[in-house]
Amino acid sequence: MSNTTHNLKLNAGPFASVAAGTKTIEMRLMDEKRKQIKVGDTIIFSHREDADKKVTAKVVALHPFKNFDELYKNFDKTVLGYEENEEAKPEDMTQYYPQEEIDSYGVVGIEIKLI
Repeated sequence: MSNTTHNLKLNAGPFASVAAGTKTIEMRLMDEKRKQIKVGDTIIFSHREDADKKVTAKVVALHPFKNFDELYKNFDKTVLGYEENEEAKPEDMTQYYPQEEIDSYGVVGIEIKLI
């Protein structure tokens, strides 16, 4: 079975955390695009402001949840991309996804390992 490569864009902070290897769970809406992602696939993360900056990771697990509240309860905030001194709030994700879409699709924590 062939593995698929997916391209995802990240803002500066999350990109730096993924590149450093500290953010190992990428949180996304479980929409049609993300339903295509499978364990073993490759993800190329691109920096949203500087497309030449890229980091490649392998999908090691998928963690589907009903909403970001449930996802946040199941992981340490540092693997989600937060610093130790930051408060991890599920509401942070509504800047990216409308609540109606979260309710409709659910969410997924994509567990990654840099390659």
